[in-house]
Amino acid sequence: MVQKDKTLEPPPVDGEQSPSPVSGEACAEAPGPVEQSGIAVEPTGHRKFISGVVEGFYGRPWTMEQRKELFRRQQKWGLNTYLYAPKDDYKHRMFWRELYSVEEAEQLMTLIAAAKEYGIEFIYAISPGLDITFSNQKEVSALKRKLDQVTHFGCKSFALLFDDIDHNMCPADKEVFSSFAHAQVSITNEIYQYLGEPETFLFCPTEYCGTFCYPNVPQSPYLHTVGEKLLPGIDVLWTGPKVVSKDITVESIEEVSKILRRAPVIWDNIHANDYDQKRLFLGPYKGRSTELIPRLKGVLTNPNCEFESNFVAIHTLATWYKSNMNGVRKDVVMTDGEDSTVSIQIKLENEGSDEELETDMLYSPQLALKLALTEWLGEFCVPHQYNSRQVPQSGAKSTAIDVSSMAAPSLCSSTTVTTVFQQPIMSPAMPPLCLDPLAHPLAKIPQEEEEVEVEKKDSDEEPMEMVVEKMVDEPEAEANPEEKHDGPVLADKMAEDLKPMDTDKESLAESKSPEESIQEDSGSDIAPMQTDDQLKQDVFVPGPNEKPLFTAEPLTVDDLSLLAELFYLPYEHGNKAVQMLKEFNWLRANSSVVSVNCKRKETEKVEEWQSRAEKFEEMCCSVIQMFTRLSNSANRTILYDLYPYIWDIKSIISMVKSFVQWLDGRIHSTSFYCFWIDSGRWCRSQSSAQFLRGDQEPWAFRGGLAGEFQRLLPIEGANDLFYQPPPSMPTSKLYSIRPYFPKDEAAVYKICKEMYCEGLEDIPFSDDDPDLIGDRLVGGLLTLSSEYGFVLEDDEGICGYALGTVDVKPFIKKCEMSWIPFMQEKYNKPDCQKDLTEAEKMMLSFHEEEEGLPDSFLSNFPSLIKVDIHGKVTDPSVAKSMMGCLLSSLKANGSLGAFCKVRQTDKRMLDFYSKLGCFEVAKMEGFPKDIIIMGRSL
Repeated sequence: MVQKDKTLEPPPVDGEQSPSPVSGEACAEAPGPVEQSGIAVEPTGHRKFISGVVEGFYGRPWTMEQRKELFRRQQKWGLNTYLYAPKDDYKHRMFWRELYSVEEAEQLMTLIAAAKEYGIEFIYAISPGLDITFSNQKEVSALKRKLDQVTHFGCKSFALLFDDIDHNMCPADKEVFSSFAHAQVSITNEIYQYLGEPETFLFCPTEYCGTFCYPNVPQSPYLHTVGEKLLPGIDVLWTGPKVVSKDITVESIEEVSKILRRAPVIWDNIHANDYDQKRLFLGPYKGRSTELIPRLKGVLTNPNCEFESNFVAIHTLATWYKSNMNGVRKDVVMTDGEDSTVSIQIKLENEGSDEELETDMLYSPQLALKLALTEWLGEFCVPHQYNSRQVPQSGAKSTAIDVSSMAAPSLCSSTTVTTVFQQPIMSPAMPPLCLDPLAHPLAKIPQEEEEVEVEKKDSDEEPMEMVVEKMVDEPEAEANPEEKHDGPVLADKMAEDLKPMDTDKESLAESKSPEESIQEDSGSDIAPMQTDDQLKQDVFVPGPNEKPLFTAEPLTVDDLSLLAELFYLPYEHGNKAVQMLKEFNWLRANSSVVSVNCKRKETEKVEEWQSRAEKFEEMCCSVIQMFTRLSNSANRTILYDLYPYIWDIKSIISMVKSFVQWLDGRIHSTSFYCFWIDSGRWCRSQSSAQFLRGDQEPWAFRGGLAGEFQRLLPIEGANDLFYQPPPSMPTSKLYSIRPYFPKDEAAVYKICKEMYCEGLEDIPFSDDDPDLIGDRLVGGLLTLSSEYGFVLEDDEGICGYALGTVDVKPFIKKCEMSWIPFMQEKYNKPDCQKDLTEAEKMMLSFHEEEEGLPDSFLSNFPSLIKVDIHGKVTDPSVAKSMMGCLLSSLKANGSLGAFCKVRQTDKRMLDFYSKLGCFEVAKMEGFPKDIIIMGRSL
């Protein structure tokens, strides 16, 4: 817990300006009397306000080193509390009766000591509600024994959590307790008194938000029982009107405070992302007036699962708290001091913002975000290496220890543990480089700024689970000591833990990213408390097509601002993201002015459409450029936490950009309006508007910004094409997809021939007819249906293609009238009396009538497609993007399904199309005998 006599930040140095947009420095206690009734006032006149982080999300818990890094950041920014409550630490929740092993105990003691070292109050939470029998004294004794053990570790603050459990009591409890609330309050009061009534003791009710209260907050018998029966020294956790609350109003807090008979501690899930593996929240702390501060006992943010992605969330929470840590009320007239200067600054900031004018004159989310991003930018420039993640071992194999004989260890005591290691999310196995044992992260920190910068860079202090930094980079840390801020010397890192207490039961077994679900074994879903081990270093080596790590184009604040706006908040996209959505919607809705059918007489409308399309493409390019610079950033630790998300948004934006390029001059206005716009299937739905208003919980509207763009594409239901896991190693190599042009014919022919001949022992085609394969396989599509063509490009040129025709029946007729006769003139009919070579068989096909497919099949699969990518392309996601673009164009013009023809012996293409969602169609009368037909419904 926070030391009464310890100041978290020293007075500012003369001539040095505070980095915060608010006056005053943060401290553990907010001075001054509080007028609001129901809030405890200490005898000294100082009101204790809990501010900090709760690690309470579902998913893999943070490591010990990440938590220690969190303490450093909390101290630097003036936050004072850490609540240990990871849902997937099985000894916290599922197997709460089990005592910690020797290894786990030593780790917890070290962590508690580290929190104390940094002036952070460590609150240990336990969740026995899943299966506890409240009336069974043995169960109560087991709970006391577990908390006794943690007490011996040095912990003085505790929390009992009864969130996300069944309301029904077992028969034994029903005989003893009149209600579920009485049972919970009884055991909570007993434990609180057993522990000696600790200064900080938190209780999380089962009805922890407004929507969970039956029938509502003011009439809830459960809450009334808690308020009446819970001892006054116990504080109550509350998430607001919802599990993930868009706004928490003063009125709602006053209402629940009256019922609870105490000011609540907010467990804030505004940045929680454990309910949607495609969403990340990098926006500012928002929707909570600073007027709440004097009406609350505290605020704990439960952030993103990815530790390094929480910089903005925690930084802006600290800014929010410090902006009114003295409990200034709105009816108090501000003096002509720093506060009024801040108000003017915030007012000017809001005048230039496209967002709604902020009414809070003490705190501006936009300004707080800029400050956080500016400081975060410095972290990206510090070279950090990323090692294999440390995965908690499954099962309880260790022996529990007798707590009565245990003494708190010294901070520098060694630890011998058994850990399970697993490959990182996106990094293949690399030979480790052995290092000397790493220095203990809690060794006494030197006071000189230059020395501290070097200390900060010790590999064991990195926030990632196994991040090690090149020691040769240490001198760089001393170069800019003037960039240091006021306050104790700390590592410039930060962590956020904003996760909902329970948001989607189905997501509990899911990993936070597709890569993790593939690479993690199922045993790590419910994990024991993680323990540390000495780390080994992997040296980052740029790939053959990747720019060198330290010579890449530098990341800018604008890049981070764009990143934050793409991954903003649960109920809100950033300004640039909203602009992109609006522009894409407009371009779709008005694409008839550039359709194939229109005569383009309305020149002004055509020019407007093309101008806005060009600007939209520029916005898409800015996202792709941001992705490239992030991928080349020196700090691989941060990159690995962000990479699955920036990869996902880059992929969908690239697909949307290609589709907009295709719309110009290729869309059929008749079928487009009939099938797309008039049906309303791709218009912004009413549920989306309700979601943005905060009427529903955010997991009711999945996918975030990427999901919004997906729903605006014709193939919005083709989830498999939008699921594009990132490569095993972050790379800056980019591919672009664009519509086909006649000048691309030679390159497409070349790829077609190379891939057709790949794997053949003897090349059966001579150089006498270099175009034969291309003419046979893709020539007709390129000549007669080029409007449905797309090409894939890298920095060396075209390396893939996707071709099609919306309706194969008229296409075949066109071929018979123009393309086939031309080919018959180009290639003479071979003599059928002799054995034919592969080339001759292909020539003969131009002179023989092709079997047509049955109408019963073509009525469901009218479109013919042909997709291929050069073997040098190792990124599997580009094939999905190519297929997505092609199928979007076909469906936009009315297609119900597509098919492709594959030779029975061509295992490569059979596998290729299978991975793109095509299935082998059962043989029907009229199907070619030596060809497999694969189809996909649209």
